[in-house]
Amino acid sequence: MSGLGELDRPGTPGSSGAGDARSQEWLAGEGTETGAGAGAGADPGTGAGAGRKVSARRGAADPVKALMHRHRELCERAVDPLEIAAGLEAHGVTDRTAARFRHRDVFSLAEEMYARVPRDAEPVPKPVAAGQRAEGGAWAVLALLPGTLCAATVVGLRLTEGRPRLAVAAAGALAVAIGLRAALGRGPLHAPSHHTPGATRAWTCWLLAYALLGDGLLSAGLEGGPDGPWPLATAPVLALALACAPAAWCAHLFAVRARRRLTASRGLEEFAASAKPLLLGAFALFLCSLGALLALCAALLDESADYPGAVALGALLLLARLLIARGFTHAPAVVLGVAAAAEATALAAVFAGRLPGCSFLAIPVDTVVGAWGPGAVPTLVCGAAALSLLIHATRTLTRASAHALPTGPP
Repeated sequence: MSGLGELDRPGTPGSSGAGDARSQEWLAGEGTETGAGAGAGADPGTGAGAGRKVSARRGAADPVKALMHRHRELCERAVDPLEIAAGLEAHGVTDRTAARFRHRDVFSLAEEMYARVPRDAEPVPKPVAAGQRAEGGAWAVLALLPGTLCAATVVGLRLTEGRPRLAVAAAGALAVAIGLRAALGRGPLHAPSHHTPGATRAWTCWLLAYALLGDGLLSAGLEGGPDGPWPLATAPVLALALACAPAAWCAHLFAVRARRRLTASRGLEEFAASAKPLLLGAFALFLCSLGALLALCAALLDESADYPGAVALGALLLLARLLIARGFTHAPAVVLGVAAAAEATALAAVFAGRLPGCSFLAIPVDTVVGAWGPGAVPTLVCGAAALSLLIHATRTLTRASAHALPTGPP
């Protein structure tokens, strides 16, 4: 399904010659034979013309064959009718459109298209969906790696001072980044056919850095500082790193259940209605897990848990990764970029307000912090961003095309 973006939208070709040579042979095979028979004993030019007319009439009388011609690559590559149904939906074919092809829904249309595709004698091995790669258990173990490395880094920071502490912080940040990359390299949060944009990685790093350093720097800036090192919010960051495991497990649960519903559904609207509670349930389960981890980390480290800001950031990152893993990379990149820019603007406004005649720039941030504390800035920013991605996810991740089987390597 990785090449769906290269296919045309469904529709009846304008003529029987609207494809390449291979497509012509597949589409017009029987019509060509009829044309050859019609031209036997007659003028060669007349026979060829009759063959083209018969082929055109056959294509017009068989709309499903014309649709198969338009989506020839999809039909040949599909390993089951569900993959064809998901591909058709991705190109705008709905149950109402399927009625024009004399079928009650897209699934019925896909079944006929799959049955009519000529195939080799040897069956193509069926790939395994991203959410169904739990048998080996490797991804489940890798999901624990970021939290383990982050915990070791926090312990190292508590036991060191001065320059050794800076070295531990730098080495720990690098180790956690490598562990996170390994955790996302396999399993239900892995995007086998789509690369995460570099900007998305940059925005994610900024949001995590703000969760660690931002509130302390914002408070110090409003008080006229910073005059030295400001406190780090290690508890929320540690909880977010540990939450990589429940995030992967919740994503796996959603993928497996959605695939089962897709198999049992007989219409696109029916599947969307049944998939939406699955998505919201997996999302709520992750938030509960993150809340428990926040309470545990705050108790162990004797720090403030900052529940609203950390939960909002965790929700934002989970939704962004779910969308990226299914190939929807544009919306996460935009939303994460806007959130990072908003937090950077809040910090910049505080320090720009110290310039002569620019004190008004810090008034909005000062008002928000004075009313609800420094944690209100990431809470409002990440909360609004997560809400927008949740609305987008309920519209995209509940479509059949979002659960097509990947053909790339695990």
